[in-house]
Amino acid sequence: MSQTNQTGEWLIGGSEMGALIRAKNWSKTSLGPIESWPHSLRTTVSICLASDLPICIIWGPDLVQIYNDGYRVICGGKHPRSMGQNFAECWREAWPVIGGAHDSALAGDTAFLENQHIFLERHGYVEECFFTFSFSPIRDESGRVVGLFHPIIEMTAKMLGERRTRALRDVAARTANAKTVQEACALVGQSLADQELDVPFALMYVFVGVGTSARLVASTGIPDSAEGNAMSSVMPQLWALAEVPAERRHGEVVEKFGARFGDFRCGPYPESPREAVALPLVLPGAERPVGVLIAGVSGRLKLNQAYRDFYELLGAAVTTAVANGRAFEEERKRAEALAELDRVKTAFFFNVSHEFRTPLTLMLGPLEDALANAHGHLPPGASTDLEISHRNALRLLKLANTMLDFSRIEAGRILVSYHPTDLPVFTAELASNFRSACDKAGLRLIVDCQPFNGGERVFVDRDMWEKIVLNLLSNAFKFTKLGPTITSSSLSAPVSCWLGSKRMPRWPACDATPRS
Repeated sequence: MSQTNQTGEWLIGGSEMGALIRAKNWSKTSLGPIESWPHSLRTTVSICLASDLPICIIWGPDLVQIYNDGYRVICGGKHPRSMGQNFAECWREAWPVIGGAHDSALAGDTAFLENQHIFLERHGYVEECFFTFSFSPIRDESGRVVGLFHPIIEMTAKMLGERRTRALRDVAARTANAKTVQEACALVGQSLADQELDVPFALMYVFVGVGTSARLVASTGIPDSAEGNAMSSVMPQLWALAEVPAERRHGEVVEKFGARFGDFRCGPYPESPREAVALPLVLPGAERPVGVLIAGVSGRLKLNQAYRDFYELLGAAVTTAVANGRAFEEERKRAEALAELDRVKTAFFFNVSHEFRTPLTLMLGPLEDALANAHGHLPPGASTDLEISHRNALRLLKLANTMLDFSRIEAGRILVSYHPTDLPVFTAELASNFRSACDKAGLRLIVDCQPFNGGERVFVDRDMWEKIVLNLLSNAFKFTKLGPTITSSSLSAPVSCWLGSKRMPRWPACDATPRS
């Protein structure tokens, strides 16, 4: 009977790998011609080919491997040579990880490994991969282990995605409180130093002026001697990148990166990075980038779309950090400018009040002497004029003192003198100063200040309290146009606000010690 008829009875389907198995000359392997295969091997291969899960069969003392279409993807560039090849020879670079589990299964114990970090040479370079797999012994009719059943699932995309998500989260967390652009970039560098598997090196530059030069503000993973060469190598590409409209500006791949300035060791691997990505840092609303992040591509990973997406998100995270740092810097500068304005204002009031006090003091002395000696020595009405001048000079002196107090308050040097005071009586006395002015203006002044229970006294600074009450009454007198009455209710809300949400502590008259 022909080999085709023999195999056709049991080796059916299997798509591409099924056809390859049927066509392969197995007589050149230790398995021998396909028509001589034992029933256990035929059954296992049939199960393997019928499954959508990547499965490899390892059979015989020579560990000959047979696999299905799903496992063919795992093999990558090793296929088709890997079909029928010794399993240990085919996967020798992974043996430090999988060898123990393989040998354990050959001894009769099933082995299961989850999310194993493995480096494979299946696409022309050493590639970082993750796999979940198991080795299960296959026994013949006598119970002897004759092979291994090896299902496997590649977890590379999932594990890399989770790792990169953690990296982005770490960058955002570390830079959240950056107060300057320099600090933000330094924190980004610290964060990326822990992500060398995906970002073997990083260079962060800030453009100076209108972008005619760039200053290195942070770096990680790259030798100091290579920084200048790296920058001079990619700067023409970066200047062109800066001219692209902001809405179309994305990361640019810098190919043959190592060849431009020589190989160098960076990151966890001995291979020099083959590529890098230049990511412009464009702040919201800006037309040109403020800087650029040059991030190396791992020499053991392919720059696929998922990797590119990670770099775009990384560029956005770094841009946010730089934007926040710049915002803090600008806010600090504004606060410093306002503080300087306050200082100048305070100094101005302080100086002006002193300048006013000096001539007023010199004026009051002669006026008081003239009033003391005025009786019988001045023409009619002159004494009245002197009294008016004296009162207004005192008023000006009081205004100058008020300005001086204001400057002291602004400078935090005000001196407060507390005295036990019958506040209702004192307030009524102050309000009575406006009674004559109100009578002349046709206004009624109603003062209703009820005494405290038990005649309690309150420790207040009388001068400050006088300023508050007189200022409130002055405003009430000035702006009372509707209605002929000014009442003490006009004072209640501002006064209670000044005292605070809780009534100011009061002490009996015999208590001479004020409390803060």
